[in-house]
Formats: sequence, C-alpha cells, structure tokens
Amino acid sequence: MIGGFRQVIQNEGAGALLTGIGPTFAGYFMQGAFKFGGYEFFKQRSINVLGLETARQNRTAVYSVSAASAEFFASIALCPLEATRIRLVSQPGFANGLIGGFGKIFKNEGIGAFYRGFGPILLKQVPYTVTKFVVYEKVAEAVFARLDKSKLSNSAQTGVNLGSGLIAGFAAAIVSQPADTMLSKINKTKGLPGESTLGLRGSFAGLPTRLFMIVSYALEIRVR
Repeated sequence: MIGGFRQVIQNEGAGALLTGIGPTFAGYFMQGAFKFGGYEFFKQRSINVLGLETARQNRTAVYSVSAASAEFFASIALCPLEATRIRLVSQPGFANGLIGGFGKIFKNEGIGAFYRGFGPILLKQVPYTVTKFVVYEKVAEAVFARLDKSKLSNSAQTGVNLGSGLIAGFAAAIVSQPADTMLSKINKTKGLPGESTLGLRGSFAGLPTRLFMIVSYALEIRVR
C-alpha cells in the first residue's frame, strides 16, 4: 500500500491522489443517505409487520433483510457516480471532473454504461452492507450484554460503538473485496475487461488499502 502511494506520487504527482474526489464525495453521500436512512426505514417496517417480539426473536434476519433492501436502492444511486469515479482514476486525462466525466460517458456510451457494473456493485455492496450492519449489531449487543449500558459514560458508549464499527468494517471489507476488484476491472475501460480471470489472490488486490480506510467505516455507523 505504501509503495502504491509512493509510485502514484512519483509518477503523477500528489494531486493524483485526489483524482475522482468529486464523484466519490457525491456518490457516497447519496449512497450513505439511502443506506442508513433505508436501513432504519426497512427495520421499522419489519418490526411493524412482524411485531416487536417476533422481530426481536428473529433480529438477525431483520437486520439482514433491512440492510440488503436499503443497499439495493442505495446502489442504484451510487452506480453512475462510481462508474465515473473509476473511469477518472483509471484513465488520467479522461475528463476534468465529475460533470465532465459524467457527461462524456453519457454522450459517448449512453446511460447503460453507468450501470454496466450494477451486478458487481450489488455483489460488492449488498454483502458489505449486510455484513457491516449485522456484525455491528451483534458485537454491540454482545458487549452491552456484559456491561450495564445505563451505567456507562457517553464516552464509553461511544468507544463501544466505534469498536463495534471497526470490527464490522474489517469483516465487511474482506467479504466484499473480490466484487470490488471485479467492479474496477469492468468500469476502468469501455466494454468488458480483457482479463479472463483474476484468481483468488488477484480478487483480493487492494485489500490492505481498503482496510486502511476502516476508521471511516466505523465513523459511518451512527452513534447510539
């Protein structure tokens, strides 16, 4: 990972590290709104349909279905911006930024190009989101079952939430990494990638960099 940073800075300059920041910010802002808002919406709907006691007894299923449903709609919002981001990063000089890249892809390749990677993005994001929420909920439950939450200070509760988020983020990143690699291969050029197979090791290329970002994954989890 460190070698990758050095190589990018040496070959393209430090500014290259910020390539694609526009679609990254816009895409994950929209995705986060749909994902977290949708998760709470579908979880509450499940409780209303099943009843509180039944939902509590089947809470893992409720967490999983709520997370998957929310992520499906979040991925619809994310996919065009993720396709633009990957194209900007993988093809230096392709466009000047979000608006230019988005417009160029739409003009030259049509709206379908934005959703060429929709299948892989679902294979990446749905397991990622389900794993993140389920692991977070389970870890937090396990910790608070041993500790009296009402007696913990706000900072201690925040520490438990952040720790649970870190564990959930690591688990989610590992589960979703192969699909993330495939998504990058599909979107980096027009048409399908030339590689016929990535192999097991190739499917986890870039995992250390994603794990480095786990602190942000922890901060994504709302503090309870």
